[in-house]
Amino acid sequence: MLLLKLKFFIGILRLVNSAYPIIQEGMRKVLSKGKAAGLLRLVFHDAGTFDMNEKSGGMNGSIVYELDRPENTGLRKSVKILEKVKSELDVIQPVSWADIIAVAGAEAVSICGGPAVLIQLGRLDSMVSDPDGKLPEESLDVSSLKQCFLKKGFSTQELVALSGAHTLGSKGFGSPTTFDNSYYKILLEKPWTSSAGASSMIGLPTDRSLSEDDECLRWIRIYADDQNKFFEDFRNVYIKLVNSGAVWQKV
Repeated sequence: MLLLKLKFFIGILRLVNSAYPIIQEGMRKVLSKGKAAGLLRLVFHDAGTFDMNEKSGGMNGSIVYELDRPENTGLRKSVKILEKVKSELDVIQPVSWADIIAVAGAEAVSICGGPAVLIQLGRLDSMVSDPDGKLPEESLDVSSLKQCFLKKGFSTQELVALSGAHTLGSKGFGSPTTFDNSYYKILLEKPWTSSAGASSMIGLPTDRSLSEDDECLRWIRIYADDQNKFFEDFRNVYIKLVNSGAVWQKV
C-alpha cells in the first residue's frame, strides 16, 4: 500500500514538473489584474459545491455546466478566458478544467501581489453538473456560515482565511486589484454601520457577519495585524479548497 502511494505521488510530481510551466505560461498570456477577481470567484464556485458527508461536488470542473444558475451569474466571461488557454494547451498537453481553474485562481492571487501557490495537477473532470444549492448563500448568518463550511471540511480559521479573497474585486475592501490584508482591517472598522454614502454598501452580509462572532474576530485581528500570516494561511487553505472532492488521475 505504501509503495502504491509513493508511486502515485511520484507520478503526480512528474506531471506537475512537465505540465505546470506550460499551463502557467498560457495563463499569463491572458491574465490581467482586472480579470483576477472573476477567475478567483470561478474557483470558489467550482470547489464550493463540495459536501463532505455526501461525498459530492468539489473541484471537478463541473462549473462549466452550471453557468446558468443564478449564483454563477457573470462567470461565463471567466470561463471564456480560460477556454482559449485550454484549447491551446490541449494540443500540447491535455489539461482538465478542474486543473486549469485551480491554477488560474492561484495565478490571479499571485499577479495581484498575493502569495505564490503551487497547484498539484492531475484532477479529473466531471461530465455532469454538481447538485444544486451547495454554495454558501450570501444571506447566511455567521452561525449558519460556519456550519456550512464545516460540512465542507473547513474550520472557522480556514473560513476566515478564505474570506480574505474578497479583498479582490468590487466589494469595497481596499484596491480591487491588490491582494493584501485590507479585507480584515476594514472588517474591524465596520464602515457599513455608517449611513454615509457608499460605506453602507461595503461587503456581503456574510462578510459583515464574521466581525460579529468572537471566534472569527480573533482571526480577523490576527490577519489584520500580520499580512504574512494571512498569506501563509491563505496559501494552505487554497490548496485544501482546490483539492476538495477532487478525483485524481491514475498514474
